[in-house]
Amino acid sequence: MGYHQINWQHKWTSIGYWLGNEFVGKGLVTNSMKALIDYAFHYLKLHRIEVRVAVGNIRSRTIPKVLGFHEEGRLRDAEWLYDHHVDQVVYGITAAEWKKIKMTNEATVAL
Repeated sequence: MGYHQINWQHKWTSIGYWLGNEFVGKGLVTNSMKALIDYAFHYLKLHRIEVRVAVGNIRSRTIPKVLGFHEEGRLRDAEWLYDHHVDQVVYGITAAEWKKIKMTNEATVAL
């Protein structure tokens, strides 16, 4: 898991992740994503984060949805996967959106 690239001029990055089958379903990606998102927005002062996931990878597509990312579109034949091209779904979130989600979650926990 990590940042694919950081565009300092426009203040955005993309995050990618991969997990071995034996570690799936333990919350590792979700919790690690939260840390990377927090770091990108708080310490790196970025404005936007993208996640791109192969259309057919339902488990990986769940992660950005759970974290509050918005589905923004589809990139046709954007990734070479094994032996063919696949479409990718693009998810995005801004610093302001993430801050609002975190504030809502903290208020819920306080109740």
